[in-house]
Amino acid sequence: MTKIKAKETLVSTFKPFRSDDGIEIKRLEDIPRDITLREGVREKGTEASPHSHEWGQLLYAASGVMQVMAEGFIWVIPPQRAVWIPPKVIHSIKVIHTVTLRNMYVAPHALDGLPGHCQVMFVTPLLRELIAEAVTYPPLYDPDGAQGRLAQVLLDCLKAAPSSSLHLPVPDTGPVQVIAAYLKDHPDDERTLQDWARHLNTTTRTLARNFKKQTDMTFGQWRQQARLLEALSRLAANRPISHIAEDLGYSSQSAFSAMFKKALGVTPGQFFNKKE
Repeated sequence: MTKIKAKETLVSTFKPFRSDDGIEIKRLEDIPRDITLREGVREKGTEASPHSHEWGQLLYAASGVMQVMAEGFIWVIPPQRAVWIPPKVIHSIKVIHTVTLRNMYVAPHALDGLPGHCQVMFVTPLLRELIAEAVTYPPLYDPDGAQGRLAQVLLDCLKAAPSSSLHLPVPDTGPVQVIAAYLKDHPDDERTLQDWARHLNTTTRTLARNFKKQTDMTFGQWRQQARLLEALSRLAANRPISHIAEDLGYSSQSAFSAMFKKALGVTPGQFFNKKE
C-alpha cells in the first residue's frame, strides 16, 4: 500500500497483498492490473488516521457502519452504501460498529468514468455480489481469463453505480465550527440560530451567512443532516426507533420517521432492509 499512515486503535485483520509465489506486494503500483480487492475486519472504535493512496479506492463495508472524513465532509456509511475516494485524496476512517471491509482499488489508468471527487455510491445487489466474488481473487489474477472478465464487469458496474447525498459538510472556522462541533455531540439540542447568536455574542445574520458560506447549507438543513447521519449509526446498532427519535430531539417517532422518509425515500424501519 502507498502512503498509508493509518494508526489503528484496535484489531484489524487485513492481510498484505501477495504474489502467486507468496512474496508480499508492498505497493499498489506493483500490481499490473486494473483493479484489486482485499477484505478485513475492523472492530468498533478502530480509527485510521489521515492517509491517501495512489489508486482510487472504493471503501465498502459488507456489514457494520463506519464514518469517513475527506475533503471537508463526513459520511456515515451503512452496508448499502460505499464511498468512492479518488487517488491521492487524504481521508480518515472511524469504525462506529464493527465492519467487514471489502475494499476495491482502481489503477490510475482505469479511472475513466469514475468521479474526480469523493462520492457516496449505492451498492446494488449485482455490485455487492461481484465484489464478494472478486475479493477472493489473488492480486495477480489472469487478466485474460474468467477472473479478468469478471473484474472488468465489476469495474463497469462501479462506473454505473448511482450516487447518494449522505454527507455532512464540516465547518472549519469561527462560531460556525463551534456550533457544529457541539451539535455533533448533542444532536438533541433545540437552540435556534438566534439563541446561538446570543450565546456567542454575534448576530443571527452573521451566523446564517457564515453557515451558508462554510457548508452550502442553512443552519436548519445542516442540523437535520447531522441528525440523519447520527440516526443511521443508531439504526445500525438496532436501537429502537422511538429511542432514536427522542435522543435526536424529535417530538415524536412519527415526526422523526417523516423527516427520515423525506430525506431517504424510506422509513427508518425499511432502510436496512431495502433491496436495491
